[in-house]
Amino acid sequence: MAEREKKIEKTEDVTKKIDKLDFTIEELGPRNVHSPITMSKKEGDFIAKYVSDDDFLLFDTNARLGSREPLDRSQVVEKAGPREMIYFMPEHVHAGIVTCGGLCPGLNDVIRSIVRCLWYHYRVRRITGIKYGYRGFLPEYGFSTMELDVDWVDNIHRMGGTVLGSSRGGGKDVGKIVDAIEQLNLNILFTIGGDGTQRGSLDIADEIERRKLKIACVGIPKTVDNDFSFIQRSFGFDTAVARAVEAVASAHMEASSQPNGIGLVRLMGRESGFLTVYTALASHEVNFVLIPEVPFDLDGPNGFLDHLERRLRSRKHAVVLVAEGAMQDKILESQNYDAGGNLIMADVGIYLKEAIKNYFKKSDMEITLKYFDPSYQVRSAVAVPVDSVYCDRLGNAAVHAAMAGKTKVVIGLVHDEFVHLPIKVAVSRRAHVNPESSLWRDCLDATHQPILMTNAAAGVDFRSGGVYKTNN
Repeated sequence: MAEREKKIEKTEDVTKKIDKLDFTIEELGPRNVHSPITMSKKEGDFIAKYVSDDDFLLFDTNARLGSREPLDRSQVVEKAGPREMIYFMPEHVHAGIVTCGGLCPGLNDVIRSIVRCLWYHYRVRRITGIKYGYRGFLPEYGFSTMELDVDWVDNIHRMGGTVLGSSRGGGKDVGKIVDAIEQLNLNILFTIGGDGTQRGSLDIADEIERRKLKIACVGIPKTVDNDFSFIQRSFGFDTAVARAVEAVASAHMEASSQPNGIGLVRLMGRESGFLTVYTALASHEVNFVLIPEVPFDLDGPNGFLDHLERRLRSRKHAVVLVAEGAMQDKILESQNYDAGGNLIMADVGIYLKEAIKNYFKKSDMEITLKYFDPSYQVRSAVAVPVDSVYCDRLGNAAVHAAMAGKTKVVIGLVHDEFVHLPIKVAVSRRAHVNPESSLWRDCLDATHQPILMTNAAAGVDFRSGGVYKTNN
């Protein structure tokens, strides 16, 4: 009973935190220009409608009877889509597009969508691609810009990576970046990248505001880790799962073809294990999933290695998935950061591979271990159709937001609706796999690994040979 009350308190705390967030979207000014997009106001005529400024969603769908207080603007999420009145005169618009950070499936799809929507729907003819991330704005790197049109981007969605190039870093030179934006005479900047990119976009937008310039900054969030807290799904994630499943199939084939075979697969996931968990659920060929959110011991009677040995003795093979951010509290020796400000992590895949080899060598048990690291193959892949559709719609929504004068905003999917989210809110915290959630429960069902592989785990029967159950 006490435990149940504790969980209720936790839920209420989360709700209170959400209520304190401000989902209000900033705008450059009044919208006095009629959109060149012709839509209908009449229902039932089979013609699409403009999105009204009164169209909102509740972010928090949890409810308790009698507990809902009156809502104000800060608590509801604005729907994305074309407005009847826009801020910019299309013939005056010069738009810039930049892709930052690591590669991700679907980058070219988003670029293509932005260009085509600007060109065909708003008749914008000046569209500039900024090469190699935020560094492309900095004069010391000497990168040229790229003029984009519908013919140039027509087939880029058939290629992986980004035609604009990408890099980490450069986003802290905000003054120089805004200088370059002024020199290019940009009215709109589309930033495609992860939370670091969007934080940089917010800093750029703040400097633009400080200079009293009328330039819209609109972000399209990108991460194969799927760890944006307020966004249902990041583009590229479905493709990443599909490519990761292919690696798991190879690992399973190698492992199951030899006695005591082990297939070890390292996947991306710095702080969140969503890619690892979804890959395990999609493949159903994984026996152990190791993620940053769930602690585990290597050694000891309830450690991972002991359970791995039991699995081999009973089934003669095993497949192990590990997220790159797992075990960093145990194996990271020093804190160094890359150009994008990300912590450079120790290679948990290599560490685990050696730990497994050494354990079974001491146990005098012969094994065959095959190690797979498909990270770059996953990141550089061409988007699968479901991601291509998602990217196309994200790009369209970003253009509609920008032309309406929305700024300091990212486009996301919430409750299967495309919405505008303030960048400040979107990057305020990361999403993590909740070990008490149905998602992790389903992952345990798929793998049959113990609930906890720690020697201090209270109430867990680790004598069950890997089938998880408690004494309750």
